[in-house]
Amino acid sequence: MDLATVIGLVGALGLIVAAMAMGVGIGPYIDGQSVLIVVLGSIMTLFINFKMEHMKAFAKAFMIAIKPSYVPNFEELIKKLVDYATQARRDGILALEGPAAAEEDEFLKKGLSMAVDGNEPDTIRELLEIEIEQMDARHKEYMSLFGNWAGLAGAMGMIGTLVGLVAMLLNMSDPSAIGPAMAVALLTTLYGAMIGNIFGSPISGKLALRNADEILAKTMIIEGIMSIQSGDNPRTLEAKLLSFLPPDQRKSQFE
Repeated sequence: MDLATVIGLVGALGLIVAAMAMGVGIGPYIDGQSVLIVVLGSIMTLFINFKMEHMKAFAKAFMIAIKPSYVPNFEELIKKLVDYATQARRDGILALEGPAAAEEDEFLKKGLSMAVDGNEPDTIRELLEIEIEQMDARHKEYMSLFGNWAGLAGAMGMIGTLVGLVAMLLNMSDPSAIGPAMAVALLTTLYGAMIGNIFGSPISGKLALRNADEILAKTMIIEGIMSIQSGDNPRTLEAKLLSFLPPDQRKSQFE
C-alpha cells in the first residue's frame, strides 16, 4: 500500500468536504445533472479516445497507484546480482543455471538464462532493452489515460457550464429556475476541476514514477547480467550498480 497516495487522496477529498460542510453543507454540492455531464461524460469520452482493452484495465491501473504489484528493492537487487557475480566468477557462469531457473523476477530470469546459454552480450542487451521499451510504451498508455481524463473532465465541466448558462438565460422570467441552472453551471466546473486535479493528473504522475522505478530496476539488471557474463569483479559490479542510486542510498555490502 502506497501511504503517500492514500494520504493525498483521502486528505484532498476530506479537506474539500470539510470546507463544504463548514459553509452551506454538503447537500447543495451534490447535483445529478453535473454528475451525468462531467463524471459519466468524461468517462464516455475516454472510450472514444482509447481502446476497449485500456478501459477494461482502468480500475487496475488506478489501483497500481495505490497498491503497486511491483516495488523494486534496489538494495536487495544489487545484493542478488553481486551474489550471482560472485558465484559465476568462482564456479563458472554455468553454475547459475539452477539459480536462474529458480529466479522469481521474470526479467532477471530471462537475462540470466540467456547468459548461461551462451548468447552474445549484444544479443542479450538488445532483447532485454526491447522488452523495457515495450513495457515503457504500455505504461505510458495508461499514464495518458489518466492524463487525458484530467483534460477531458475539465472540458466536460466547461460544457456543463454552458448547458447551465443556456438553461438560466432561457428562464430569466422564472426566478425559481435561475438558481438550479446556475448550480449546474458552477458545479460542473467544480466536478471537472476535482476529477482533473485530485484523480487524473496526480494518478498519471504516480504511474510515471512507478514506471521510472521499474525501468531503473530493469536497467540495473541488464548492467548486472553484462558484468556477470564478462566476469567482472563483484566489487566492480556493485560500484557500477550503486552509481544508479542517489548518494545517500549507496550502501556497499563489502564495507
